[in-house]
Amino acid sequence: MSEPFQQIAAEEAGELIEQGARVVDVRQEYEYSYDHIEGATLLPIDGLYSFAQSLAAANFPKDEPIIFVCEMGQRSAAASEVAAIAGYTKIYNLEGGMNMWRYSGQPIIRGKR
Repeated sequence: MSEPFQQIAAEEAGELIEQGARVVDVRQEYEYSYDHIEGATLLPIDGLYSFAQSLAAANFPKDEPIIFVCEMGQRSAAASEVAAIAGYTKIYNLEGGMNMWRYSGQPIIRGKR
């Protein structure tokens, strides 16, 4: 069975962001405050159940493209699966996470914003 989300590289994520995709950063606040993708919404994944509740409370449109991001791509993959169960239909996981985003030279915001 295939994953209910699409793995994407940093370059493809950058293109989707330019087209209006939402970015959800699932790292912890201290990680986010170090650096993040401009416009990213912080929704830390502390556990699957609490993340599902936070995602529901955020009330994002279920049919808009949403890119989940963490440091290496593992936590965001779990978040992507939760989003699929919650009924989101255009789900992307940033492969390699912020580590790969930085490495590929994509723009970052340093510090909180």
